[in-house]
Amino acid sequence: MDQMIEDIRTLVTCESPSDDLAAVAASADVVAQLGAERLGSTPEYVVIDGRTHLRWQFGDGPNRALVVGHHDTVWPLGSLATHPFVVKDGILRGPGCFDMKTGLVMAFHAIAALPDRSGVTLLITGDEELGSPSSRALIEAEAAGCVAALVLEASAEGALKLERKGVSNYEVRITGRASHAGLEPELGVNASIEAAHQVLAISALGDPETGTTVTPTKLVSGTTRNTVPAAASFLVDGRARTVAEQLRVDEAMQSLAPVLPEAEIEVIGGPNRPPFERKMAEDLFQQASRIALQLGQPALRAISVGGASDGNFTAGIGTPTLDGLGAVGGGAHAADEHVVVAEIAPRTALLTALMTELLDQS
Repeated sequence: MDQMIEDIRTLVTCESPSDDLAAVAASADVVAQLGAERLGSTPEYVVIDGRTHLRWQFGDGPNRALVVGHHDTVWPLGSLATHPFVVKDGILRGPGCFDMKTGLVMAFHAIAALPDRSGVTLLITGDEELGSPSSRALIEAEAAGCVAALVLEASAEGALKLERKGVSNYEVRITGRASHAGLEPELGVNASIEAAHQVLAISALGDPETGTTVTPTKLVSGTTRNTVPAAASFLVDGRARTVAEQLRVDEAMQSLAPVLPEAEIEVIGGPNRPPFERKMAEDLFQQASRIALQLGQPALRAISVGGASDGNFTAGIGTPTLDGLGAVGGGAHAADEHVVVAEIAPRTALLTALMTELLDQS
């Protein structure tokens, strides 16, 4: 356990904000060195669009079990000054400790404990917090044909994640026409008013019964107080539990039409992550639950969440996927980010036992 704590310290104290390519590259070097020490082999560097991902492949045969994690975080450089790494009263704190650097250390130690690693691939990406724009194809390629993908994202208060909503990202751009707001407002086409119509129409696309949410978020419009706005734009966050719902929302978004005469609308974007449907995790959850009881651990709990992860990609291509196998704690992306130290070793043992069984049955 002391070694695991020190390993977590090593990763947490190397800051790795997703939008800083140099910081992510430096973090990849630290992760690669630590992984090499624990696993006895160096990873392959996969750099795509300047973003650094790491891949360990064990054995000469095909991939059988894919372990997925990420080393980038949402915390900007300098966060350690206000949120230092600390372990006190059984709680570990530090930027990115929960999401998800503790999970990476758990992966290293769990794989190192395997009696036979042949068929295991460990993939650690560097852009998950951005939506995995450069690593999606890599994740899907590594997951193809595997009996299981095990995602080391943090748990939800100890519960494994059996379902994640699919995510769609949009930008709506509106073009109007400027005019003087006092002298000739009637000559303008007010982009702010058109944006208001569209925001209301888009927010109505959500469906509480199915869990679909469509949320207009950041909005920008206008130039000065006395000018009819000639342009406006806003962002939209869409979440859906099923592919059918995700496609329904996308069709509606792409079909938006202006309300004001002479206003123009452009919709950019679409589905980013497919839904991670519960059916892709049920069997693995039952297997992990049985193993946990055999290890003398408390019964595992399951939960459905609105947030997405790289597990959406593995499940989306049809690979059985179990998510939330990482740290137990809370406060992801927040000042209270923390990990419960006493849960690290049992969860790591569970991961080792689950991989061992998956490799044996494959």
